[in-house]
Amino acid sequence: MGNPKAFLTIPRQEAGYRPIHERITDFSEVEQTLNTSDRKLQASRCMDCGVPFCHWACPLGNRPPEFQDAMYKGKWEEAFQILSRTNDFPEFTGRICPALCEKSCVLQLSIHAPVTIREDEAAIIEAAFREGYIKPKHYPRNGKKVAVIGSGPAGLAAANQLNKKGYGVTVFEKLEYIGGLLRFGIPNFKLGKNIIDRRIRLMEAEGVTFKPNTEIDVQKLPEGFDAYCVCTGTPQARDLAIPGRDLKGIHFAMEMLAQQNRVLAGQTFTKEERIDARGKHVLVIGGGDTGSDCIGTSNRQGAASVTQIEIMPKPPVGDNPATPWPQWPVVLKTSSSHEEGCTRRWSLSSTKFIGKNGHVCGVEVEEVEWVPAEGGGRPVMKPIGKKEVIKADLVLLAMGFLKPEAPQLPPNAFLAGDAATGASLVVKCIAGGRKAAESIDRYLNA
Repeated sequence: MGNPKAFLTIPRQEAGYRPIHERITDFSEVEQTLNTSDRKLQASRCMDCGVPFCHWACPLGNRPPEFQDAMYKGKWEEAFQILSRTNDFPEFTGRICPALCEKSCVLQLSIHAPVTIREDEAAIIEAAFREGYIKPKHYPRNGKKVAVIGSGPAGLAAANQLNKKGYGVTVFEKLEYIGGLLRFGIPNFKLGKNIIDRRIRLMEAEGVTFKPNTEIDVQKLPEGFDAYCVCTGTPQARDLAIPGRDLKGIHFAMEMLAQQNRVLAGQTFTKEERIDARGKHVLVIGGGDTGSDCIGTSNRQGAASVTQIEIMPKPPVGDNPATPWPQWPVVLKTSSSHEEGCTRRWSLSSTKFIGKNGHVCGVEVEEVEWVPAEGGGRPVMKPIGKKEVIKADLVLLAMGFLKPEAPQLPPNAFLAGDAATGASLVVKCIAGGRKAAESIDRYLNA
């Protein structure tokens, strides 16, 4: 490495977000970037640890010390080559990954200021596109064909890897645009859809065929293929079956997020179809990233107020002894959407929806406490009897997804991504798609 002591003199510098008063008026990406000089300085903070826990924590097995060193030395193309060996889509993970690598960085343990690995990753891939390091490649064909069912991160990664191995790859997508979760589940202010389109154009130029608006029954896979990769995600959101669920104004989070992305793509909806937070008191039930995305979307639509509730207790701030380094820390997370305005509350269980004239106008909630289970295991939820009504004329259910039942598949069909594991991270889905591609290659060459 070029400067083994840079971490002693150069502080962590994040690119940060656009000003709140500016960004909540549009759906453009909120995250900014550093100039090339500052970015190289951030890369220099990597200590090239003897045991790189960042590499250990990354589901893809990315090698931050190597690409950080090349980046610091101004060898951007070399940094890109190192990064692209393990990650098919750094432009996605560099924007939306929670950066498990950074939480396991030794500088996180020692001074709570890890290397800006995720931002550096995004800078490398953007430089690669900008400087022309990325050009369509054509791979020798082996005469075999593979169908990929689903075009989310797992499906795209599997398709990309199989195409490189010489297979004729066709990606089937039931929806009107390619991208799956990336396209419909993640707001544009976190991932601009032009970034997805850019990658799709490259994959098409390299020989991958995409067929949107084509729903495939996984029990009746299309003929003419030597193998199949099923990446259908987790389509079933967790519902909240309490009194009043049939009132108008209660929606699954993904209904709102997907519709908003479609609106930004130019589609139109009737007043009755449109899920719009303008002037409304919004209640988001669920404290995860999807709930956070609902907050950011609601504020951009002009909500009168936004409240987010979570049934679990408030996570600790800072460190959590229950999840010590280098594990992923279960601590309080404040997203860019939270910063834009919302009330956050914990240990609240929803007991019933309250309506007026057939439309939701409030939610009755009850405080709960979590009692340690005898002999260990998951704590037991105990209602304490303290109830209240939270005003809400738009309720968004963001409580996660049910793990899909694994379908009965023939031996030449492989599951990948959320369809195999249940709802997970984009980076893990990419890793799953890569692994499935390897399994298919071994199967077809056994």
